[in-house]
Amino acid sequence: MIKGIIFDLDGVLVSTDEMHYLAWKRLADELQITGFTREDNRRQRGVSRMASLEIVLEKADRVYTEEEKAELAERKNNYYLELLEHMDESAVLKNVKEVLAGLKERGLLLAVGSASKNAPVILEKTGLLPYLDKISCGLDTTKSKPDPEVFLVAARKLELSPGQCLVVEDSAAGIEAAAAGGMKSLGVGPFYRLLHADYEAPMLCEVQNWDEILK
Repeated sequence: MIKGIIFDLDGVLVSTDEMHYLAWKRLADELQITGFTREDNRRQRGVSRMASLEIVLEKADRVYTEEEKAELAERKNNYYLELLEHMDESAVLKNVKEVLAGLKERGLLLAVGSASKNAPVILEKTGLLPYLDKISCGLDTTKSKPDPEVFLVAARKLELSPGQCLVVEDSAAGIEAAAAGGMKSLGVGPFYRLLHADYEAPMLCEVQNWDEILK
């Protein structure tokens, strides 16, 4: 029986895709990397900052050292943080707070499992923090999805076994990570039918079969 739910953050609870895209695009432009597209940005979904940087640098005309990569990743994050200053509850996806409140009423423990080191800031700015019991994010982990580390850390913080947890994700890497960690998965988002999750819905607020999913 499912006792805890672990949510990916971006694309599941909130939408920050545009801010990430603008920050990476600004970096790419500064490096005179042409052709960084929204399709490239979609490939960055669910993976770590350094893995996302590698996608940008695929189109670079030179090789960067590890030190340079660390500086570039930090520069991008600073651009992203500038954009985050303007984030508020409007970034929360449709009826997410109502869904979370309903799941809490069922007695479920709720956590976020996100590759983003900015997850605590985002949750605070969007007013979602009170709905969650634990946060597992890039500050707690060293491995990127599809490695299950971020979800296993969340389960451990909730004091639940992997088999007692459901992962809600909008990326293929996240669904793969859930399976690797021994957890059931619910796929949501624009590509939910392509994720091969155990359960699926276009958006979190459109899930109709919670009783079946949680049994």
